[in-house]
Amino acid sequence: MIKKADVVIIGGGITGTAILYELAKYDLKAVLVEAEPELAAGTTKANSAILHAGFDAPTGSLKARMNVAGNARYHELQKELDLDIRWSGSYVAALDEEQEQVLQELLVRGRANGVPGLKIIDGNTMRREEPNVSPEIRAALWAPTAGICWPFGLATAFAENAVINGAEVIRDCAVTDILVADGVVRGVQTEAGYIAADYVINAAGVHADDVSRMAGDTSFTICPRKGEYILFDKTAQKDLVYSPIFPTPTKMGKGILVCATTHGNVFVGPNAQDLEVGEKDDTAVTIAGMDDILEKARRLVPKLPVGASITEFAGVRAVSDTGDFVLGPSRTVRGLIQAAGIQSPGLTSAPAIADYIVTPLVTARGIRRKANYKKGRPAQPCFRLLSTAEQQARIAKDSRYGRVICRCETITEGEIVDAIRRPVGARTVDGVKRRTRAGMGRCQGGFCGPRVTEILARELHIPVTKVRKEMRESYMFYDKQTQSGGKA
Repeated sequence: MIKKADVVIIGGGITGTAILYELAKYDLKAVLVEAEPELAAGTTKANSAILHAGFDAPTGSLKARMNVAGNARYHELQKELDLDIRWSGSYVAALDEEQEQVLQELLVRGRANGVPGLKIIDGNTMRREEPNVSPEIRAALWAPTAGICWPFGLATAFAENAVINGAEVIRDCAVTDILVADGVVRGVQTEAGYIAADYVINAAGVHADDVSRMAGDTSFTICPRKGEYILFDKTAQKDLVYSPIFPTPTKMGKGILVCATTHGNVFVGPNAQDLEVGEKDDTAVTIAGMDDILEKARRLVPKLPVGASITEFAGVRAVSDTGDFVLGPSRTVRGLIQAAGIQSPGLTSAPAIADYIVTPLVTARGIRRKANYKKGRPAQPCFRLLSTAEQQARIAKDSRYGRVICRCETITEGEIVDAIRRPVGARTVDGVKRRTRAGMGRCQGGFCGPRVTEILARELHIPVTKVRKEMRESYMFYDKQTQSGGKA
């Protein structure tokens, strides 16, 4: 493969896909390269899924500016891209007098950052809205502009619209080198070949410093920080909380919270564990971590449905040693643009980061907006939410909608096929799960997993031994003939 592009983006998380979405509005060729077979396979798929209001980051920092602007942008994008967002508001709870003082500091900072509607309420007022929180909560900071979302869905929405508008997404393809001559970027070498480009945008998450060093820029280091979570079955904790409930923050982060998801589950987490630089992909969960999470979460919501835990997971945050996002042109390599150190509030900030990166680039080169730009993306069928008449009509048109594959979540074969055939379709079992919820129920794919694997093999025209769970080497079956996990 030898390609020519104007811009290559390295990394298919929320930051990379948001930048691709923004670039696709202009008359240029943009290519996104992702090492894994699915987009959003790193931090984007393993975080708290909260669109923060913007009161936490230091005033004047890139984090503060991007957070507030990004939050406002999502309000605009929700309908256009059919984004799974619920504007729930959020609380930061104080359990003692010292923590109440922290709320006052957050209120002052939030107003300085431009966050609208912030106010401090007493514990009784909070409990009228959230009756399951602790009676020990004395006060809380209420942020009405905060929300919860489905991060994987946000990333795929950005990518789908970009592809519809002529951008290209190359998955399952690691970047092995960035070619630089006379201090100027010339292109990227990938496992599949060379892509010549005038600009390379580094949105590689926890590996952004490694990518930067490929080009010769050693100006920052990513210090990985792991956070573990516990997810509860939605049938066992209905209406436990409606909004994200935060403790007062510490220097390690926003703390262990209790939060609902847009799908109706509740989760608790994350804790914070600094990792060694060589442990960037360590997403193992621990018994000690689970105990720590439950102990601290119970200070906010005492009656957690621990027996209804259906899965535990962890994500790794890309903490920059600069203390802030690393955004904009490299100071040492012309044509290299950094979008690095994107920890919380990176999910919220993504649309604003994209604008911050793309606007100077297209302005400097005089690149015009596309005259034929297409808004939106194809509608996503959700069979279980249709009326009976609508369900019958869809089955009459396509009988696959009459075959339920995932019983826990009532997901049909038609929805799974659509997920695979979309502009940036599913390529793995977890890719199907995150697009449709097949496998997200109480049995966690125990019933539907084999059928999803079979459908993937059929639709992708590959043997079942080539079907992967999520990551590059996560083959679902061991191939006796080749004595390997799916490899030919």
